[in-house]
Amino acid sequence: MLEDGLWHGEIMDQHIHLDRKNRYLDAINEFVKVGGTAINLVHKPDFNNLPRKIEDYKIAYLNTIEMSNEVRNTFDIDVVVTLGPHPVSWERQIKSMGYEKSTDLHLGAVDLALEYISDGDAVCLGEVGRPHYPVSDETWNKSNELLLQIMEKSAKEGVSIQLHVESNGKKTYSEISELCKKSKMVKKKVIRHFAPPNIDSDFTNGISSTISVGKGSIEKIIETLKKSDSIWGMETDFLDDMNRPGAVLGPKTVPKRTQQLCKKMWELDYSDNEIIGLMKNIHSKWPKEIY
Repeated sequence: MLEDGLWHGEIMDQHIHLDRKNRYLDAINEFVKVGGTAINLVHKPDFNNLPRKIEDYKIAYLNTIEMSNEVRNTFDIDVVVTLGPHPVSWERQIKSMGYEKSTDLHLGAVDLALEYISDGDAVCLGEVGRPHYPVSDETWNKSNELLLQIMEKSAKEGVSIQLHVESNGKKTYSEISELCKKSKMVKKKVIRHFAPPNIDSDFTNGISSTISVGKGSIEKIIETLKKSDSIWGMETDFLDDMNRPGAVLGPKTVPKRTQQLCKKMWELDYSDNEIIGLMKNIHSKWPKEIY
């Protein structure tokens, strides 16, 4: 599975969006051609046409589930599904619906996602969380109250949760850890999406993470690798939006960074067994543990 520092095994992108109106299956074809073997397909919100009622969420969730089946049947790769309402949708709808109605719709969408997870159509609740941009103190406080309610629901059902949060270094992880305590959510099952490449457990506070593997990420992973005892993986957050081609990473990125990580570890005299063990953890063992 490892030959001259190159990995020949499972490669999973743990956060990818697809859109029938954009690249869709062509994007997965690109991923598969460079060695990709599995994806976590995450519900893609339509910020230009926000859901107004729970039926709108049902249509969007079912479309995501249908796309997952089409990807499996077309490419014979592993596909897991993550469903949930995006925190930006909640924040934007406050302006038109008010806090109470926006929150009620959001929690209803969480409950609906949990039903699909219970039925086996999805494995994870997400991406839920809080706004990643500046908002009023009132909105920020209410977003944290809402996130706590969501995490309590997730903990009660024993379901993993993928978080969309702000980038505020160690402070963000520390606050997530506090929410885990309050909600009785198991830290391992709380996955910070679009995470920075610092995997030092002192930094992550024991929270699982899927790293946005952009340029320079492998160097930071290598630097903090020996200080990590938390679960982590790789993601692109591919948006499948031809109007925003450079907004996030392309579908080839996770296979590419996987090979870069293997090669770097090989050059640093990590043993073949150490490299193989880590690759299996990142792309197979750990995802099966948390989803």
